[in-house]
Amino acid sequence: MVAQNSRRELLAASLILTLALIRLTEANSEGDALHALRRSLSDPDNVVQSWDPTLVNPCTWFHVTCNQHHQVTRLDLGNSNLSGHLVPELGKLEHLQYLELYKNEIQGTIPSELGNLKSLISLDLYNNNLTGKIPSSLGKLKSLVFLRLNENRLTGPIPRELTVISSLKVVDVSGNDLCGTIPVEGPFEHIPMQNFENNLRLEGPELLGLASYDTNCT
Repeated sequence: MVAQNSRRELLAASLILTLALIRLTEANSEGDALHALRRSLSDPDNVVQSWDPTLVNPCTWFHVTCNQHHQVTRLDLGNSNLSGHLVPELGKLEHLQYLELYKNEIQGTIPSELGNLKSLISLDLYNNNLTGKIPSSLGKLKSLVFLRLNENRLTGPIPRELTVISSLKVVDVSGNDLCGTIPVEGPFEHIPMQNFENNLRLEGPELLGLASYDTNCT
């Protein structure tokens, strides 16, 4: 009986150690992803100065929020005087729910890897200098409610993959250089037209079966 109890205690201790190692590995992976972002940004106000890669847990860093399992769930860097580029490593933050990077001077493209953020609820990249197309991979964000990409320099059509996100309530892509027609299916049925304004090459709502959505995108 004593030997049996000892085996149970050893097994329980082994299980606890395994779970701790899994969480430590996750924390390291998320810390590496965030530090990759820090390296790509110019930060004159030292907003991300606390992002020290030698610290095991990024949950101790300013502007980073974690859940009870020490997994990064929120990144708040809106209106922080940041410039530079987004990095594909952000796609490794698989528990992230809120990515707030609005009102900065961030340039370059939106990484397609953001489509890996399966828990994402809010993607706020408005008022930056982002270029390139809206990645079709964002259509994989089945928990997304808020998608605000307005006031950038994005080009290309509005990805039709976004129309299958049933949770989507707010889409704002105004103030870009998008082209083609405006989707009317799925959640786009209820998005107000002003959220598509100030895109000179973007035409009106598409007529299903009559107009190709990439009209005027050549």
